[in-house]
Amino acid sequence: MVGERIRTIVLDPASKHDARTDALLFNAARAQLVQEVVRPALARSALVISTRFADSTLAYQGYGAGLPLDQLRALEALATGGLRPDLTILLDLPPETGLARKDAERTRFETGFGLDFHRRVRDGFLALAAAEPDRFAVVDASGAEPDVATAVLDVAARLLGVEELLQFAAPAGEPERAGLRIHR
Repeated sequence: MVGERIRTIVLDPASKHDARTDALLFNAARAQLVQEVVRPALARSALVISTRFADSTLAYQGYGAGLPLDQLRALEALATGGLRPDLTILLDLPPETGLARKDAERTRFETGFGLDFHRRVRDGFLALAAAEPDRFAVVDASGAEPDVATAVLDVAARLLGVEELLQFAAPAGEPERAGLRIHR
């Protein structure tokens, strides 16, 4: 998929380019994802879950790197055709903790950007959540993985109106039994 190849280039720790290029490339990858995966899934009435979407560009390239949010929103609208998530679950924790947890798969955003950048990104995500409280659910991600997974399932169950989702919550210390793939 073209979008995955673009993301590989953008995230490569050896890549050197500016925030505007990042925004354009991430949105090109997003446009391809929407066209090839998201819209066809929605047409089948499937539930679509993504680990990141356009809010990430607003937080990283907007709040983190200082690009104008109105320009990034216009680019987002073009890339997604106006498609926006019904729910965004923000897993919140201090950047120091998040960076320390990121042992494997370090991208250029972990290796090439300082703590102040990551603090601005977090503040940006929290500002986005505060501006759209009906779309965002902020989950404290500083706890143990099973507790965070249970909190995420609880939020999703409330949105979907399907309390049965909660039955998949794992016993403490066993996130894999929740049907979740925990990336470390």
